[in-house]
Amino acid sequence: MRQYAFRIVNVFAGQTLAGNPLCVFENASGMSDEEMQALALQFNLSETTFILPSEVATARMRIFTPDTEMAFAGHPSLGSAHVVSVLNQGRQHLNLECKGGIIPLIFNDNRWTLTTPTKPGPHVQASNLAIGDVAAMLGLDEDDILSVPVWVNTGSRQLLVPLKSSAAVGRAQPDAAKLSLWPANQLGRKSAYVFAPDATNDVGTGRSEIKVRYFFARQGGGFAEDPGTGSACANLGAWLVEQGHALPASLVVNQGEYVRRPCQLYLDIDVDKKIHVGGNVIEIAQGTLQI
Repeated sequence: MRQYAFRIVNVFAGQTLAGNPLCVFENASGMSDEEMQALALQFNLSETTFILPSEVATARMRIFTPDTEMAFAGHPSLGSAHVVSVLNQGRQHLNLECKGGIIPLIFNDNRWTLTTPTKPGPHVQASNLAIGDVAAMLGLDEDDILSVPVWVNTGSRQLLVPLKSSAAVGRAQPDAAKLSLWPANQLGRKSAYVFAPDATNDVGTGRSEIKVRYFFARQGGGFAEDPGTGSACANLGAWLVEQGHALPASLVVNQGEYVRRPCQLYLDIDVDKKIHVGGNVIEIAQGTLQI
């Protein structure tokens, strides 16, 4: 039997039992791909990460959902940075190697912040969806949709759906009967990131507020909602750049309210259009697993 140590952390958490949970295996050397995938299914969190040695970064990170491996994801990067830091005497500047590239991370102001991979770089592409189909997909009225959704990729390709109000974000409810209308990304995942300015919420950050929700189709049917989606937050940054938003920009992105896991994501865009996503990471458990 082999033993592997792991930690459970909550990312984007304002309090202990909030945020998006993540399992991080401290050293996955000797694990097969099949074992990593099976362990991700065992823990059944949105993602589980596996830390490995790297020749080009502080550590290498592999990211698995219960169903597949991902090239890049936001909250796994931040949560893994916390664990790698703990294992490296509290290091506050580090790089994580993943299939999506090298991710620089920094710990400042009590939160971890990542800079999105330089490759493939921000890419925004119009979708071919009709407004009526978008509204039907999300259980909304056509008048709730601000503009036609776009595909955005700053490391993970996702469909972004701008809405006119935070109230519309709150009303969004994917209709499983309309699943055939949902387009899939290159990995076959069907998801939608809906967002609008949030004038009703004030967490005292001095930043502009945006309210978001991220829906994705479950394998086997139905939809689930992610509490805190760092990769989609980065894609929101690219969308803002594409829209000509004034730079530099600093925003707080509120997510997770409707799944009882409130998350606060900090989005910063430099004048040179570099995109940064940050959040608090709270460790809540440690353990050892035998396989």
